[in-house]
Amino acid sequence: MTMDVKAVVEFATVTRGLSLVLQAVLNAAIPDHEADAFRPPRTEEPLYLDSVVDWLFGGLAHWDAEHFLFIAERGYLYEHNFAFFPLFPIVLRGLAETLLWPLSSWLSVRGRLLLAVALGNSALFLLSVVALYALSRAVLQDRRLALLSSLLYCFTPANVFMTAGYSESLFAALTFGGLFLLEKGFTLRACLALSIATAARSNGLVNIGFLLYLPSLNAISQIRVYRATTEGRSKVLHYIWVILRLLLTSLFGTAVIALPFCAFQYYGYRTFCTPSTSLEQIHPALLSLGERRGYRVPDENGPPPLWCMRPLPLLYSHIQDVYWDVGFLRYFELKQIPNFILAMPMATLAIMAAYAYFQANPELCLRLGLWGTGLEKPTPGFFNPKAFVYVVHSTVLLVFGTLCMHVQVLTRFMASSSPVPFWISAHLLLLNEPLLHRRKTSNPNVQLQTDPKNSFMHTPQNPILALLPHFKSCSPTTQSILGYFLSYWILGLALHCNFLPWT
Repeated sequence: MTMDVKAVVEFATVTRGLSLVLQAVLNAAIPDHEADAFRPPRTEEPLYLDSVVDWLFGGLAHWDAEHFLFIAERGYLYEHNFAFFPLFPIVLRGLAETLLWPLSSWLSVRGRLLLAVALGNSALFLLSVVALYALSRAVLQDRRLALLSSLLYCFTPANVFMTAGYSESLFAALTFGGLFLLEKGFTLRACLALSIATAARSNGLVNIGFLLYLPSLNAISQIRVYRATTEGRSKVLHYIWVILRLLLTSLFGTAVIALPFCAFQYYGYRTFCTPSTSLEQIHPALLSLGERRGYRVPDENGPPPLWCMRPLPLLYSHIQDVYWDVGFLRYFELKQIPNFILAMPMATLAIMAAYAYFQANPELCLRLGLWGTGLEKPTPGFFNPKAFVYVVHSTVLLVFGTLCMHVQVLTRFMASSSPVPFWISAHLLLLNEPLLHRRKTSNPNVQLQTDPKNSFMHTPQNPILALLPHFKSCSPTTQSILGYFLSYWILGLALHCNFLPWT
């Protein structure tokens, strides 16, 4: 393990521990808000340690986390449960039935699942930060930027969703890991990782764009080499082989990544359109909740839902439309202005990233990053030509999230799907913060202590920890970025863990 990776893992471990402690303290100190949220009844008798685990980690089970925990315990019962993809509940149930099985005499299934959230998401977050660092080194080719980006990720603005019973940490680990494998040329393994990511979140489908783009870039590079080194019929055969391999790879990869989404939609179709369950088989308390709240349950003796009759009966689209009112421009209402304000910092980072990258590489962007003078001798850093597709991906997420989703979700949506918010933040810090570039400053009271055996631009191995004590002396850019990350890191824990509205 390199010193950089060790520093990142240590910092991530500390922030995970702090997150768990803070959510417990804040959940105990602040009364829970009576939110109109999914709260299924407990149908299992609590055991000896359930109250302890609930006191320690109960804040991790609010809002959408209730859906994941319910699915892990009961399976997909209600129609709107199908908005939440199955991989994370499977991971939780797997931990509860294996690693935590020795505690079954003291903890109910619910208690073991809640403990699995705390342990599982902490471990998955560590995997995601290592994957982000590796991906950043491969794409940016700049150790400083990769390290600083990964350290910033350790107190991501979406922190509470990386800690609570949500699938963001799992999705981030699989996405960043899969993209790293793709960058290194391990296409088959990358397809597998990105396919599994789609089983965690629906926006994993967007990763198909990477599988179409990066092999295309490699194919164009190979054709350029063949054109310069081979002649005649051999050159034509090489061209045909490269193009054929590209088509096969694209078709295969697209099918593999899309397979979990299609399989899950088929499962939803079979559950509700051709049900094999009767109402008598459902627990009375759960059936009563469904009747009171209007949650549809499968019933072999009842009529099928109307969405089953559509030419393309996608349950996921139906749920987003009916239960969450998600659609194009539906969130553009005056009462949603506070939510747009909450999403504004993340949107600003994505816009700045796209604008700065285009300003630095206009010719490359117009050529879609497929050819140009910069490809032969790429400049290390954020403006590296290899970062082009990631900036495009980030911009697509921004546009889609703003126009077609509940906009406050944009923070966790982008923070778990794209490295670009962390790359642009680290880039701006390195560009605008003098304390990161010199040992001594003009202010004699502001001196960053250095380790002579391991310096990072004359700063310690963890420059974030060096900057925080001198926050007031930092540049306005640094104060804005660190202020945003830290405030969302803490506010998310305080609000979300008490059933108060957050991103």
